[in-house]
Amino acid sequence: MSGEIGRLIRLGQWLNGDGFANYEHAFLLVGDDEVIEAEPGGVRQASLAEYGASRVRWSSGRIEMTDDQREAVVAAAHRYLRVPYSFLDYAALAAHRFRVPGSSLLKGYVADTRHLICSQLVDQCYQDAGIHLFNDGRWPGYVTPADLDRLIG
Repeated sequence: MSGEIGRLIRLGQWLNGDGFANYEHAFLLVGDDEVIEAEPGGVRQASLAEYGASRVRWSSGRIEMTDDQREAVVAAAHRYLRVPYSFLDYAALAAHRFRVPGSSLLKGYVADTRHLICSQLVDQCYQDAGIHLFNDGRWPGYVTPADLDRLIG
């Protein structure tokens, strides 16, 4: 992700312990070269062509799913359209990482607002389809683009 937002996300990932990861964004391919993604304006559907020459890493074949599960992930993504974005999610990530007292209160607040960041959207859609990408019991709000990159590594 380019620009100031990309740099801020990259810094946030570094503070979260991901180092300066190569990926600052995550989205779901929902067919016909369309993606669903969470951005500062909220969850939206967009053309994959917007990413032009950007380096994209695909999970195809790395996450085993049935056709029904794929359809369920896409259906879940459509249900989140227009859900607001939240920079507070990054604060929740940092508070969790640094074990800040009371960080569970911030997590609860963020979860209650139903705001999403990009990697949280991806993990939540898979969970809604009955697929748990991470077996450590983490809350989808604690998933970063770097976590997803390592998963499909």
